Amino acid sequence: MHPQRKKRLLLILLVVVGVCVAVALALGALKQNINLFYTPTEIATGTAPLDARIRAGGMVVNGSVKRAPDSLQVTFDVSDGAEQVTIAYSGILPDLFREGQGIVAMGRLNEDRVLMADEVLAKHDEEYMPPEVAEALKRVEHMKVDGYTPSVN
Repeated sequence: MHPQRKKRLLLILLVVVGVCVAVALALGALKQNINLFYTPTEIATGTAPLDARIRAGGMVVNGSVKRAPDSLQVTFDVSDGAEQVTIAYSGILPDLFREGQGIVAMGRLNEDRVLMADEVLAKHDEEYMPPEVAEALKRVEHMKVDGYTPSVN
């Protein structure tokens, strides 16, 4: 092989290897920082992973908010119309948080399938609902109309 071609081939191979390494590092970083959205039905049926940071949302169930008298610990249930999931949060809830309203919580599921939230987001006006929650409620209504019941994985 001609020395000029050998240099070009080596340069091309180095560039390809460099691009592959850069893509692998970028994908690894994205995988660690991704927060997938799960509905209460998906959490209750076991689809959502344990000990991975996830987002969950739905409507706060009326009468489910329980506040600890001596701390900022709050537990409440969230429903998508089919299933309910308990969310535990320690901190100050958003001003717009109330029963019967849509919320999105971010945190990790424990072994009891309780979401240990480190952040709770509430809707900001009467017309707004988080897109993930709206889509989940539409799916549940679609499932009820079609007679479909989600399977347990």
